[in-house]
Amino acid sequence: MNETADITQWLSAARGGDKSALDRVLATLYRELHGMARRQLGGQQHGHTLDTTALVHEAYLKLAGRAEAEFEDRAHFFAYAASAMRSVVVDYARQRMAVKRGGDLHRVTDLPEDAGGGMRLDEDMLGLDVALNKLHDLDPRLAQVVEMRYFAGLSETEIAGLLKRSERSVRRDWQKARMFLLAALQG
Repeated sequence: MNETADITQWLSAARGGDKSALDRVLATLYRELHGMARRQLGGQQHGHTLDTTALVHEAYLKLAGRAEAEFEDRAHFFAYAASAMRSVVVDYARQRMAVKRGGDLHRVTDLPEDAGGGMRLDEDMLGLDVALNKLHDLDPRLAQVVEMRYFAGLSETEIAGLLKRSERSVRRDWQKARMFLLAALQG
């Protein structure tokens, strides 16, 4: 049996309430979660208490603490993991801004293709979170592509494979989402 089949079975068992099955999924996918966290923070951890391991562990707590633990498949798991990491990073940015109390605010003028160079854990992140929530209200699919691309650092090819969609449709969704988010961030 291959790893994907194992994960599917474990996810099914987790849906049935088997907490150890979810633990096996998380242990198996830990390296991938760590890679997602590393891409998300992208070197921004110097001088911060949030590092890649802490981000993975915080996301793990959110995943493991999820009462219903109903991950239908690998794609659903990674979508939720991206969302959990986004939540951890946004909470961290809020804490930093609360401590900073009114530092110099500035407008976001660009949304890079991905967070490969690291994302700023400040008001930019909070503004992006608000804009992404608005996008989710409008089109949840576009918001999911942003979370998987920007927050999880997955490529269009990886997202297409996970979502069982064409790479071209994922690219179109990413472009539409970026245009919406940029307009929301600048306006």
